[in-house]
Amino acid sequence: MSNATTPFSINNNTKGKEMMKVAAATDQNCHQTVGSKDDQKEIEAMTVQELRATLRQAYAPFLCYCFGRHPNTCSLFLNHRKLGLPVKGLKQELISALQLHMDSNLQDESSGAEIKETTSSTLSESVTIKRKIRNKEESTEDDCNSSEAYGEKRVKQSTEKKLKAKVSSKAILSETKAGKQKSRLKEEEASLTIFKTDEIISSSVQSEPWTILAHKKPENDWKAYNPKTMRPPPFPEGTKSVKIMTWNVNGLRALLKLESFSALQLAQRENFDVLCLQETKIQVKDVEEVKKALSDIYDHSFWSCSVSKLGYSGTAIISRIKPLSVRYGTGHSGSDHDIEGRIVTTEFDSFYLISTYVPNSGDGLKRLSYRIEEWDRTISKYIKELEKTKPVVLTGDLNCAHEEIDIYNPAGNKRSAGFTIEERQSFRENFLDKGLVDTFRKQHPGVVGYTYWGYRHGTRKTNKGWRLDYFLVSESISANVHDSYILPDINGSDHCPIGLILKL
Repeated sequence: MSNATTPFSINNNTKGKEMMKVAAATDQNCHQTVGSKDDQKEIEAMTVQELRATLRQAYAPFLCYCFGRHPNTCSLFLNHRKLGLPVKGLKQELISALQLHMDSNLQDESSGAEIKETTSSTLSESVTIKRKIRNKEESTEDDCNSSEAYGEKRVKQSTEKKLKAKVSSKAILSETKAGKQKSRLKEEEASLTIFKTDEIISSSVQSEPWTILAHKKPENDWKAYNPKTMRPPPFPEGTKSVKIMTWNVNGLRALLKLESFSALQLAQRENFDVLCLQETKIQVKDVEEVKKALSDIYDHSFWSCSVSKLGYSGTAIISRIKPLSVRYGTGHSGSDHDIEGRIVTTEFDSFYLISTYVPNSGDGLKRLSYRIEEWDRTISKYIKELEKTKPVVLTGDLNCAHEEIDIYNPAGNKRSAGFTIEERQSFRENFLDKGLVDTFRKQHPGVVGYTYWGYRHGTRKTNKGWRLDYFLVSESISANVHDSYILPDINGSDHCPIGLILKL
């Protein structure tokens, strides 16, 4: 539909038609529009009613005309319509208002000023204006049909837009869902990976918990003890040596009843020459029966049982090598050291071997004074007497975690039996300072290896233990130590066995 020929109705007055001429003039020469002198005279000749009607509607055909040809001008009028033109007042005020708005807009357009794009609300208003104008048209049937077609077209366009928006919305939603699913899959994959990693670690912890460093306050260079990777290769065949093992069995009779334990299997696996036991808890009358349950390979066994308290303490040495001599206790007749069955000493060609079970300071540290003032000092003197003849190997449960590296939670056990300042100081003064060497710590200075895990809290599964079992040797033979090791995989007690390979 041609805007130049469309019969717009502005109250059927001739002045409205003159405004059409103004619109046409604008198309021909934007510099000579309503701002010309002739146009001003025509405006001034209009009556008040005509001016008001023009102010309300006269610019509408001009707006629709510009909509197709001068979008910038149309935009200006839309902006002014948004502000609203005055339709009340004296004639001169109405004339000034019409001239002011129409002249300023057309001058801005003719000067080539850049107009910003209209906002969505302004475009919406332009559609509303056009609909209102078309409703006011006195058109022919063709025009009505055109108007209906236009309306149908708008409805169609609106429907299409809605459909597109709906499709777009669905696409976005679909994309969002796909993105979420993808994200969820990634999360599940990550969770699965973490789960698998945790599963592997958990499996490792369950089967070999000692390979995981467990300590409340570890130093940067500390490592967990792993006998699979930290033990030296065996001696070349023909090298003269002795392999000694020691183990606090926490009740030998109970251990022998376990289906999972076999003394013969242990002997075949480790092929030790001598086995020292502590806390056997057997009585003198049970010794022969227990001997029969052990391997026939080890013909020589020597037992020290508690006579002051039955089923308590007890030590032993089982050997395939016949010793030169055997001693029980320290020779202090009637002392607690000897009546509790805590010491067995065997003499071999190159050294003395002492299997000992050091008294625990007990609940409330009630035996702490006895432990540090009597026991430690007596044993230290006993060792020094033996060393006058041969080097000494002292082994067993010494009931002391000497350094912080030897206990999982040092800060929490300052007043616990086995880690008091008094016990640790006595251990150093009576044994280490007197020339005995801690073989495991010498071989593994920065390694965390435990030999005891309490039953109470199931700490063996998490490797939260103590190192209470030792091989201390005279300094004169410390260089002959080939390996000082721990066997944390052997169960059956709250302690595990430890071993020493000594070159002769």
